[in-house]
Amino acid sequence: MKSVLRRFTNFKVQQNKWTLPSILEAQRPDVQPWTSLLRAVSSSSGRLSPSASSTTLAASTPEATEPGQVRLTQLSHGGGCGCKIAPSKLQEILRNVQLDFGSPDLLVGAATSDDAAVYRLSPSQALILTTDFFMPIVDDPWDFGRVAAANSISDVYAMGGRPLLALSVLGMPVNKLPPAVISRIVAGGAEVCRQAGIPLAGGHSIDSPEPIFGLVVAGLAHPDHIRANSTGMAGDVLVLTKPLGVGAMTTAIKKGLLDDEGYKQVIGTMTQLNSVGAALSADPRVHAMTDVTGFGLLGHLLEVCGGSGLHGRVTAGAVPLMGPARGLAAKGVLPGAVQRNWDSYGASVSLGPGVEPWLRDLMVDPQTSGGLLLAVEPGAVGQVMETVREAGFGSAAVVGCLEAPGEGRAAGQVSVEP
Repeated sequence: MKSVLRRFTNFKVQQNKWTLPSILEAQRPDVQPWTSLLRAVSSSSGRLSPSASSTTLAASTPEATEPGQVRLTQLSHGGGCGCKIAPSKLQEILRNVQLDFGSPDLLVGAATSDDAAVYRLSPSQALILTTDFFMPIVDDPWDFGRVAAANSISDVYAMGGRPLLALSVLGMPVNKLPPAVISRIVAGGAEVCRQAGIPLAGGHSIDSPEPIFGLVVAGLAHPDHIRANSTGMAGDVLVLTKPLGVGAMTTAIKKGLLDDEGYKQVIGTMTQLNSVGAALSADPRVHAMTDVTGFGLLGHLLEVCGGSGLHGRVTAGAVPLMGPARGLAAKGVLPGAVQRNWDSYGASVSLGPGVEPWLRDLMVDPQTSGGLLLAVEPGAVGQVMETVREAGFGSAAVVGCLEAPGEGRAAGQVSVEP
């Protein structure tokens, strides 16, 4: 779809006279399946605004999909950030692939497994670029689109930047899903982009056997405000801004084990934008930052420890959890990625006596659009916590610290105590 849309960026679109679908069909009859989708998006989530060079969707909440009409999660083998390739397998894939050819302006690349790439444009401006996409984590198309978009935009906030614009990544089994359902997915993503103050400026689409949706997101930041996952310091206090339990609760949704209140809680958590990251990056006492997603809390903390050359310590009892997650994990209601994550990096985690197995599972549970993990100078913790909670993260908590390597404290490893 991107290549088709590009041809028409100079068309003058006049309200009530021309629509983008009609222009496309007049020039390219072969795009009719996608113009049907565009019409559905336009009718369900907004209108095409008149512009000499572009079209804009004015988003509004569409009608809810009828219950049981389409179950998106039944069309895919995984969902959300649980779709990620396991860390150990990804390392094996990339081990002999050269990715960075030594650009002096590439401030953050693939070497530290960070949330996004960062490229210096000038002494006062850096470009942040990221992409994230996955298969459905919930059945409701609108909610799936919102969650996928929030998760994608989060990477820019996690680097300390402000998002600038987004492009969609759309793969759909068009022989199984009607255009109206696909349009709700895109419209949900567009609504979250609107909330973030950025345009969904285009994208690319393919006919795929499983539903896939996400975004490519560009952002900007001052180079001095970039917060990598590899710049923690010994003595830093670890702050987590959102509660854990997304993987357990979304697995419960698929099994029919989560009530309406639980559904609202997990959707609310996943769609809450991590925009506070942009404000926190201006504080030099916030040394490192990452978002907790598919590898779970311990997996992403291990990336911080490995990149920073430090040892991590987590107090399990201090980790915030969503209400239903505890009981679900104790009953074994967990995604398969929990075991895959532990198999990938469990050898680098030391569990103290008294850490319950279900709690360990929640600390490796894949979080989709999870919270920010901050490494903060001890004297700034109070002020940072106040900033985070005023931004709407009421469950934020101090969960541990970073330590200098020493006896029993190897760099790049994590200890968990009750």
